[in-house]
Amino acid sequence: MDETPYLLDPAHWSGSGSIPQLTLDHLGYTGLALLLGLCVAFPLGLLIGHTGRGSFLAINAGNAGRALPTLGLLMLLVTLLGLGLVPVLIALVVLVIPPILTSTYAGLRSVDRAAVDAARGMGMRPLQVLFGVEVPMALPVLFSGLRAAALQVVATATVAAAVGLGGLGRLLIDGLAVNDYGRVAAGAIVVAVLAIVLDLLLALVQRSVVSPGLTGRRPRRRRGGRRPPTPAQSRLDADLA
Repeated sequence: MDETPYLLDPAHWSGSGSIPQLTLDHLGYTGLALLLGLCVAFPLGLLIGHTGRGSFLAINAGNAGRALPTLGLLMLLVTLLGLGLVPVLIALVVLVIPPILTSTYAGLRSVDRAAVDAARGMGMRPLQVLFGVEVPMALPVLFSGLRAAALQVVATATVAAAVGLGGLGRLLIDGLAVNDYGRVAAGAIVVAVLAIVLDLLLALVQRSVVSPGLTGRRPRRRRGGRRPPTPAQSRLDADLA
């Protein structure tokens, strides 16, 4: 009897139904759900956060999203729409919307009103204020919502296998069906590693696009750049001049 762990067996890393193929399918569901959720939640969050109207929607959406059972919603959608990708995407998009909507609203409302008033005083139009002042200053909060949504979706996309689709959920569903707990453990490990890698990538993107002044980081000094002179050096230069 072959006792090779599932993850270490070369046969599971190539061909149809292999771990890389299932991972690509899983990432496809995750990326598509995040994109669709962003298209819905981000503009709505900008509108609510910028105008301050409809804040109850952003707050209640976050609470409702945490309480909604994704698997139950998926089964309901399958009953209404049948099997396929559409019910899975709808269920995942419903999961994506609340954290992005809530963080977008909260990020814009946390922007210093003095900065907004100053921008308006300079003659900037509403859209210029929104995208030139409010959104850049709200980026740390916006990214926190995006990262939370990505982690939730990459972990929950395993439900696609429950309705006959691919993804890493196949390792869980198929493993449980034949009592192959090594396959189940492999699926859980790969999903966890994928979530960690995705969060690290988003953290790197956040670090590169968010101004250091908003995160408390000091900007790196360029190589070859001179440090500002100390008071003692300034006095010495003045005496020598």
